[in-house]
Amino acid sequence: MALLEGKIVAAAQEEKLRAQIRELSVQPGLAVILAGEDGPSKIYVRRKQEACERVGMHSEMVLLPGDVSETMLLSEVERLNQDPKIHGILVQLPLPPQIDAKRVLEAIAPEKDVDGFHPLNAGYLLTGTPKQVPCTPLGILHLLKHYEIPLAGKQALVIGRSNIVGKPMALLLLQENATVTLAHSRTQNLSELTQKADIIVAAVGQAQLVTGEMVKDGVVVVDVGMNRMDGKLCGDVDFDSVAPKAAWITPVPGGVGPMTIATLLYNTVKAAQENQA
Repeated sequence: MALLEGKIVAAAQEEKLRAQIRELSVQPGLAVILAGEDGPSKIYVRRKQEACERVGMHSEMVLLPGDVSETMLLSEVERLNQDPKIHGILVQLPLPPQIDAKRVLEAIAPEKDVDGFHPLNAGYLLTGTPKQVPCTPLGILHLLKHYEIPLAGKQALVIGRSNIVGKPMALLLLQENATVTLAHSRTQNLSELTQKADIIVAAVGQAQLVTGEMVKDGVVVVDVGMNRMDGKLCGDVDFDSVAPKAAWITPVPGGVGPMTIATLLYNTVKAAQENQA
């Protein structure tokens, strides 16, 4: 068993981005909109700001009250769409209940949609011509490629069907010529699928769903889950029972999380490069 250490790969990716930013004629800018007082969201936003500082990127934080109107939020998105200093716009989810998240995400200019959630960017990915790709699945792909994990012809199982991770992950693996199965919380006989898989990406949000008896020897396991169990952080994979059978496995924390933030920076630099061109 060897670890897919996202923390180390993300640091290396940040070093490359620092060098790329120095070569640009513009300073890449990322704006993050946070509405409300959600504790975990505040932590995620702070980490993103710190990452921007590390690589020499301009960052702007837009803090809005929890009772903000949808009209006000949309006006902030439009202001940032028009701001030449901002190349990437991220709206931190979840949004307060009075806000239609779909409407807000669709209001972001597609070229500044560094989260890759706009329907236009989803369509580009579906048709095999990706532009901006969601950060977590693209970060996972970067992680697998860094460790030279073979993908072509492999049986890949993605557990989870969200627009943020599961669906785009399946499409990215298809583009790498893997044979992809997409499972989810209502899949019956999940263990029949996991036992055949060469690569498993678990992103369904169920603590320790995948256990050692469900996987074959030599499997590659990417755990996207972030769950609390008995007060401790754990993934969707039971690390202790799966790790002895895995060729490669991500730790939780320190696996996928750092890659997500590094890929957000990557997408923003890419947007700035295309804007410069």
